[in-house]
Amino acid sequence: MEDSSNKRIALLIATMGSFLTPFMVSSVNIALPLIAEEFAMDAVLLGWVATSFLLAAAMFLVPFGRIADIHGRKRIFTCGILIYTFSSFLCAISTSSALLISFRILQGIGSAMIFGTGVAILTSVFPAQERGKALGINVASVYLGLSLGPFFGGFLAQHFGWRSIFLVNVPLGLLIAALIFWKLKGEWAEAKGESFDFTGSIIYSLTLIAVMYGFSLLPARAGAWLILIGALGIFAFVKWETKQESPVLDINFFRKNKVFAFSNLAALINYSATFAVSFLLSLYLQYIRSLSPQNAGLVLVSQPVVQAIFSPFAGRLSDRIEPRIVASIGMAFTFLGLFLFTFLNERTPLEFILASLILLGFGFALFSSPNTNAVMSSVENRFYGVASGILGTMRLIGQMLSMGIVMLIFALYIGRVEITPEYYPAFLRSVKIAFFIFAFLCFGGIFASLARGKVR
Repeated sequence: MEDSSNKRIALLIATMGSFLTPFMVSSVNIALPLIAEEFAMDAVLLGWVATSFLLAAAMFLVPFGRIADIHGRKRIFTCGILIYTFSSFLCAISTSSALLISFRILQGIGSAMIFGTGVAILTSVFPAQERGKALGINVASVYLGLSLGPFFGGFLAQHFGWRSIFLVNVPLGLLIAALIFWKLKGEWAEAKGESFDFTGSIIYSLTLIAVMYGFSLLPARAGAWLILIGALGIFAFVKWETKQESPVLDINFFRKNKVFAFSNLAALINYSATFAVSFLLSLYLQYIRSLSPQNAGLVLVSQPVVQAIFSPFAGRLSDRIEPRIVASIGMAFTFLGLFLFTFLNERTPLEFILASLILLGFGFALFSSPNTNAVMSSVENRFYGVASGILGTMRLIGQMLSMGIVMLIFALYIGRVEITPEYYPAFLRSVKIAFFIFAFLCFGGIFASLARGKVR
């Protein structure tokens, strides 16, 4: 009975933790025009409000996943919640764009500790036959966060200012911390006693910074040099990891485990193609269609609501049907939704935008839970933290690539200027090009998803 009760508590805590980050990401997207106005930020710098958080989270996800496997997943999860809560408060009292971006980096570090361990705790607590359902509920909470973000973010930004979005996270973070301290029993550290690869972690983090920061500087020459340095860093990292007894990232996961490798590749492609959708549409609806933050949020809410409704169903389905079949069908629906957005113009009916978002949400729900189930079921239990961290990193790198593609298109077509009415035609052209690239990426993702092979 106690085991059953602890399962429920673990599910509640992991689910609430998984809600926090996407809620913050999607609600901040809605508030970006207000933040840009207060701090007089250009289009590219504005992109960094979102990207700095993602970069910090991606840098630390795999190292913290490994630390959690060695020292305890509950311990790292708790630290993450506390750091995330404190940094949310600091973001709310920021007095400049530099301070806001700095505190977003700290928030990203806390988020890495939460995401690198939440899914691993669930996989530790729930047996294989119940895992798809639990992970489906957890994925649904991610989409619930994405759903409520635009609506509540728009409402809060419009009536109480953008700072209230960050403040709202503080009591929720404190509630989760209280539940962990008083209710969650046990600690999970299947790799206890193994050493931590500190050098590998530093190479990994610096490589990610070089690639992602370089991407944001394109088309300048410095950007190309940084990407080249990052590519050399990847080569050095792989070489180093193959020689380590306890690597931070076991390269054999990708070499010898086809399901793991292709499921992660599919996740990377999916997030690269979909993350910037809410960022682009938030700006489109407020700048081109003159919607208020609250009304723009109401339009954007349609996609993640559909995701939240269908994710548990997709998770349960992947306990019975091969995850690659369910996930690949989901990827096809996502491609269709993105392709429809390439027809966007200043007079596109809102009904068309809503229908495309609903299609996108349904595709994403069918893809995400089965894909997570495939990844976590393809490794031994002592690697759950690292596997969860790698999958989370694929998500974050995908999200950063998505934002990187948008920032590159903005730099080429709009330039480093505030988006004012004279730049609306260039902005609209940028949006259409971005959606064409995203649809093309997603089409390729269908084949990566199909190539993974059977889990069972």
